[in-house]
Amino acid sequence: MTLTPLHGIWSVQSSDGVYRADMALPGDIVTGLHDAGLIPDPYAGQNEYDLRWICETDWTARRSVTLTDADIDLVLSELDTVAQVHVNGTLVLDAANAFRTYRVPLGGVAQVGDNDIAITFRSPVAAGKAVSDAHPFPVPWSKNCPIPYGNFLRKPACDFGWDWNIALATSGIYGAMRLEPSAAARIDRLAISQDHSDGVSVTISVYTANHDGAVTVALAEETVTAHTTNGVCTVTITVANPQLWWPAGQGAQPLYDLTVTAGDAVATRRIGLRRMELLAEPDAAGLGFKIRVNGRDIFCKGANWIPADALPGRITDAKTRDLLQSAVDANMNMVRIWGGGRYEPDSFYDACDELGLLVWQDFMFACNLYPSDPVYLAEVRAEVHDNVARMHHHACLALWCGDNELVGALTWYDVSVADRDRYLVNYDRLNRCIEDALRDTDPDANWWPSSPSTGPLSFGDAWHDDSSGDMHFWSVWHEGRDFDHYRDVSPRFCSEFGFQSYPSMDVIRQFADPADFNIAAPVMESHQKNDGGNARIAETMFRYFRFPVDFENFVYVSQVQQALAIKTAVTHWRGLKPHCMGTLVWQLNDTWPVCSWASLDYGGGWKVLHHLAREFYAPVTVVVMPDGDELVLRAVNDTGAALDVSVTAHACAMDGTARELGRGSAQVDHDATELMRVAASDLGPQDMLAFGWTSSDGQKGGDVFAPRPYKAYDLLPARLACDTLFDGQHWTVSITAQAMAFFVTAEASVPGRFDRNAVHLGPGHTVTLRFTPADADATPTFTLRDLHSATYQT
Repeated sequence: MTLTPLHGIWSVQSSDGVYRADMALPGDIVTGLHDAGLIPDPYAGQNEYDLRWICETDWTARRSVTLTDADIDLVLSELDTVAQVHVNGTLVLDAANAFRTYRVPLGGVAQVGDNDIAITFRSPVAAGKAVSDAHPFPVPWSKNCPIPYGNFLRKPACDFGWDWNIALATSGIYGAMRLEPSAAARIDRLAISQDHSDGVSVTISVYTANHDGAVTVALAEETVTAHTTNGVCTVTITVANPQLWWPAGQGAQPLYDLTVTAGDAVATRRIGLRRMELLAEPDAAGLGFKIRVNGRDIFCKGANWIPADALPGRITDAKTRDLLQSAVDANMNMVRIWGGGRYEPDSFYDACDELGLLVWQDFMFACNLYPSDPVYLAEVRAEVHDNVARMHHHACLALWCGDNELVGALTWYDVSVADRDRYLVNYDRLNRCIEDALRDTDPDANWWPSSPSTGPLSFGDAWHDDSSGDMHFWSVWHEGRDFDHYRDVSPRFCSEFGFQSYPSMDVIRQFADPADFNIAAPVMESHQKNDGGNARIAETMFRYFRFPVDFENFVYVSQVQQALAIKTAVTHWRGLKPHCMGTLVWQLNDTWPVCSWASLDYGGGWKVLHHLAREFYAPVTVVVMPDGDELVLRAVNDTGAALDVSVTAHACAMDGTARELGRGSAQVDHDATELMRVAASDLGPQDMLAFGWTSSDGQKGGDVFAPRPYKAYDLLPARLACDTLFDGQHWTVSITAQAMAFFVTAEASVPGRFDRNAVHLGPGHTVTLRFTPADADATPTFTLRDLHSATYQT
């Protein structure tokens, strides 16, 4: 089959003819205008506000294509969003869903020779308003969105702005763009299921078009031939000596090549053999929530994923893969694709298969109220079918979730509070539509109705009920509670919790001048999208730290503070295993340079939180859990094999002197296990609890626990000294301290990555960090920070 690709340079023009540019498609309008030099960088300064006119304008992209055969189909995907496609002046597609794939026969419209193709992208603001105005009752959009009416369009919700996202609501096309011969044999769909009841067998149903005849299916060195009937055939292959796929940290990720041939049409997939279960079973506490893979219960350690960039034209597979690799490098084994973004492309799920990252997949509904009229639900059914059929075979896919926070949204708007019955029924129609379409497409899928949710057909407060299902716990950030409040709840699975920090200085310099280096400067405020966020960061800092000496150290301490908050939550909840079986930090990545909850900076740099996540998500660790007037040290083991773990605890003074408080040991299997207790009274007012541990498989580690806020301790000058060495590929940075130094962090003047950072260092001890520059020819200078130098005037 000969394909005619349509990607490349198109001519784009605004509806009034004022703006014209050549731009690359796939891509988005805002990126195209910027690349053409017609607008400034949307992410710099306060440019965002001067560029919102772009989403209020219609745009037309046009190109010519020469054909030798006019009997063709047009194939488009991720067409964003309300768009009309004309071929030679004839309307061939009127689209209204950015999440669908379209196939349009062009017979009778296309011609041999030159053909004009034009795609008109309607203003999403105007298009959304038109649907909203025609709706029989009000359906409010999210308060996070400064651009209105997004809930009436099947478009990423965060395009309209969010409490971490720029609001530009761009348009474009980001997926398939091609012409195919209409009469050519093709494979429209592969429906794949696995049976692990007696060995492993894989069943493949093949759906063909323009082909009734032999189909060959090859998998795991087996080849089976079948014949289609009415374009469908089904084969089952038993896999000899199956090699099972495991999440990261649990085993290997072998993938089998599946090849299906029907005439000239060939389809390929990569299959990981695994049995994936979502268990939500009643117990004495309520309703549990856990993932089981190949019969083993998995504690899910990870983060929430939002789009890799606010502008789709700036997203690349390589940048996305780097972000996912960073998740695995920090000992994460799951990402939750949040429902206000997009269904990710195949390359994303391929990477997760290869890396062992479980995927919690939301359907794309978040925080809004949504319509449930027949036209809207028809679009939803098509969207669900398209994406489930495309993605369901991936080994990484752990569960499908109906939406993000739509149950809670019923309590956020005056109209739904005043008329709950109407809006609850409206929501249930949408939710059932999603579930039914999922079941129709993949009957074996793991389904969870909403996040957070205390269970099917339960519409309670899953933000404060920790007994059942999955929980979003936002009381520390949004309600201003102290970090210890994380220890007041015992979630079964916490799928959202977070605390903000500033982006790193190298990121801040991308959008702000030194004159703007002040948290109250308009530029800095424009890169903080959560109401009161900057004030909350500063107010919390007063509780826990002596105030930083300057702006750059304020940025550093904000990241230490964020890391301390999340570490408090994760270590406590891991210590509750198996009552709690998952923690997903909000959030992994950023869509643009902004103050946010992310552990990775925009561009992929590691914040302090991500470095600490590598430690607190380690497969074996020891955590401290306050219990009245005692500190309990518990061991956590996620390896799947029992280990002996031993710990030694010390009281550590600020000058580095230490006195032993005791030792403990235990065999640790699946459940978190107590090793020892320390009386809080055994620590003096200037003492911290320091401990080191070893396990029988050779792993070792240690940590420092401060029972009081860091501002209560009289830190001593660390007088850090640094030696650097370049080996041709990496820089080694050896740091020595003369007093207890906390959260010792090295910053480089050039882009790159440290293997570790934010370490605690005792007097006379040396830590060696390794830095890999993005450009091997770059020569970095290094800046060292620690808690004393950041918060004590000298």
